Amino acid sequence: MHDDEIREDGKKRTPIPKFQVAILLFIQFSEPIAALVIYPFIVQLIRDTKVTGGEESKTGFYAGLLESAFFLAESLTVLHFGRLSDVYGRRPVLLLGPLGVAISMLGFGLSKKFWSLFFFRCIQGACDGNIGVSKTVMNEIADPSNIADIFSIMPLIWSLAGTTAPLMGGMLANPADKWPATLGEIALLRDYPYLLPCSVAALVAFLAFTFAFIGLKETLPSIVARRQRNVTESETDPLLPAAPLEPHAAPPPLRDLFVRPVLIAIANHGLLAFCHMANEALIPLFFATPISLGGLGLEPREIGLILGLAGLCNAFVQILLAGRVIRRYGARRMFTAGLCALAVEFAMYPLTSYLARRTGRVDTVVYLALAGQLSCTFVVYFAYASTMMFIMDAAPGPTSLGGVNGLAQMVGTVLRSAAPSFASSLFSLSAEHHLVGGNMVYIVLVVATLGAARFSLMLPRTLRSEAKP
Repeated sequence: MHDDEIREDGKKRTPIPKFQVAILLFIQFSEPIAALVIYPFIVQLIRDTKVTGGEESKTGFYAGLLESAFFLAESLTVLHFGRLSDVYGRRPVLLLGPLGVAISMLGFGLSKKFWSLFFFRCIQGACDGNIGVSKTVMNEIADPSNIADIFSIMPLIWSLAGTTAPLMGGMLANPADKWPATLGEIALLRDYPYLLPCSVAALVAFLAFTFAFIGLKETLPSIVARRQRNVTESETDPLLPAAPLEPHAAPPPLRDLFVRPVLIAIANHGLLAFCHMANEALIPLFFATPISLGGLGLEPREIGLILGLAGLCNAFVQILLAGRVIRRYGARRMFTAGLCALAVEFAMYPLTSYLARRTGRVDTVVYLALAGQLSCTFVVYFAYASTMMFIMDAAPGPTSLGGVNGLAQMVGTVLRSAAPSFASSLFSLSAEHHLVGGNMVYIVLVVATLGAARFSLMLPRTLRSEAKP
């Protein structure tokens, strides 16, 4: 985390409050685990519900609908959670998320009908609406000397979740078939083949709630200042009654947040979220689709291992390079580079598919192409760290941080909710009607991502916090 590095002005970087950061990261880790754990088995899960009526071409549509439900529900709550945290504090709002995720994850694992799965997926997303509050807290415990390091850790958590969740989903799904002599003896796991990975994800969320309940501190400036003032007054004269509690500082009206810097930062965040989530939805679909239809025909276990290994490599890259790279080249430059890397990743899908069709199987050459394609994600995560810095920097004042962050997360989650359905439906149409050789979906997404990269040039070259002496 580079606590002992020397800044360009000769001063040491402010030490990162590791314990508080660790709690926040645990909360953030538990929530994407719930979002991503279903990806290795989602195609088979859709088939098991029989909602497609046996038509394989409809699987992508229903898988995208289930993936989108999470983010659509999140978009409906995230702004309200952010505004509530500006009034009542960050801690109580943060505690709600992982507890709700834990309960709804269990419900998901015990569901067999598509609409029941859809319902619990919506509950998970609604509880995940407090994710923006954790980013606000990160900003409040950081300063310009260490903010790049702290924010670069946050995408790393998605990377770690991208390692753990696919492994968990791929390895633990259908445990009765994999370990018939042990777990196969448990009737509950035979009846509900996806309960085990969902239960482990629920346990992670509940542990995050427990640790946050025990150790998370409040960071809302008005509450912190009031508590410090009361402590000082009680120490000065314990015989005097405590000062009456003052109301929390009211956040500015929502309309005051719609200023140019905020709108530009939020728009760029939303475009990144849409393009990246479209890719996240395509990956398991592309991996599981038969080679004859333009995919790779991989099994859930293979999908989990590939995504897990890619996430592990990404974790090391983020730990070793993210903060340093952003400080050296600047947040805007790395944000644009992340979108360009994502465009390259989309463009490599047809190449990987061609290599698989040429031999009729996934051989060493295909795996090498996959390695190059998935490594583009490393740079995409640099862009996520950068966009968070722009969002926080654009806030008009400290009492608007929660609102601005909530607004940004709302826009991001709305676009994330649309991306899986858009990408997976276009994938199915491209494959079914052989549009541009089945590659229409990739062409559309390459153009969209390059357009987002062009729009990113509207971001300021330098953050306001960096310009301060």
